[in-house]
Amino acid sequence: MCGNRPASGRRCPGVSDSPAAPALPLSVLDLSPVPSGTRPSQALHRTVELAQAVERWGYDRIWLAEHHSLPSVTSSAPPVLMAAVAAATKNIRVGSGGVMLPNHSPLAVAETFRVLEGLHPGRIDLGIGRAPGTDQLTAFALRRSRQALTADDFPQQFAELRGYVDGFDADHPFSVIRAMPDDVSLPPVWILGSSLYGGQAAGAFGTGFAFAGHFGSVDPAEAVDGYRAAFRPSGRPGDPAEPRVILAVSAIVADTEARAEELALANDLSTVRLRTNRPGPLPSPQEAAAHVWTDLERETARAARRFITVGTSDAVREGLLARARHAGADELIVTTNVHDPAERLRSYQLLAECFGLTNRAGAAA
Repeated sequence: MCGNRPASGRRCPGVSDSPAAPALPLSVLDLSPVPSGTRPSQALHRTVELAQAVERWGYDRIWLAEHHSLPSVTSSAPPVLMAAVAAATKNIRVGSGGVMLPNHSPLAVAETFRVLEGLHPGRIDLGIGRAPGTDQLTAFALRRSRQALTADDFPQQFAELRGYVDGFDADHPFSVIRAMPDDVSLPPVWILGSSLYGGQAAGAFGTGFAFAGHFGSVDPAEAVDGYRAAFRPSGRPGDPAEPRVILAVSAIVADTEARAEELALANDLSTVRLRTNRPGPLPSPQEAAAHVWTDLERETARAARRFITVGTSDAVREGLLARARHAGADELIVTTNVHDPAERLRSYQLLAECFGLTNRAGAAA
């Protein structure tokens, strides 16, 4: 797999500079954003429509995030939305990006994802994270225990999750429990991370690794290098035989640079509100243009903008490929927060075209 950096003088094997060829596998990370002036439940239907569209355009997978108590997104129950998306599509892989394991019983996760795999064999991904995906009060409401809120036992939880599928030692207290349906395996597992820990954990457990390059706290290249160095194949069905890296990125593509910037400004305002504890629905470009920005808000927006690639197709393609090369990623998973659902779809369509995905999809058809 690709671990080369630009300084090496070599390129990732999957990365092509030819616009006519698929440049790199592309996938979608969706948070079911809530545009201002709309009902939150409408965002769920938009996610299903997005999945159907990106499947036509040749994207590899669509992952659905887990966030709680945020008025800007409705991605609170990934497995439920995964079931709806998988039922409305035919070939695209559908996954969690991810399920925050500390918020859930490992047994419940094993059962839920075996059910999904049984319903949609060969199309489900299990992305697992260790963060709460919310604030501390909501995390407490989810976990119902102050001890669970402060516990740092992800390795034990993950081992328990696998135990329900692979079996426990005979003397384990849960050895008689069966996660049904037990005639299907757990879907391929990806451990998510935004720091160095996630990569180290993914390497030690022998899973794929997905790094949150759209907000991560460390250099993606450092996290990926740590993952590759720590990787030991698990030998489990669905787990990779060698390191496999997905880099999550944020992108906004439009037909003109000016329109892309207008869309990005609205995303900036949404980010600023979130980071200053004033979360709300995703504002429109008109709202962002009319907003009176403080110096602190401008600085916050400027700092956050380094995580997003904005512009016309060619510029965004070049920017995303540069991010992939730097991180040594094998695949990109893209999140796009745009107020107008039609413009959000257009962004993904333009990205598919400039990466050559539509050519591949057409050939497959």
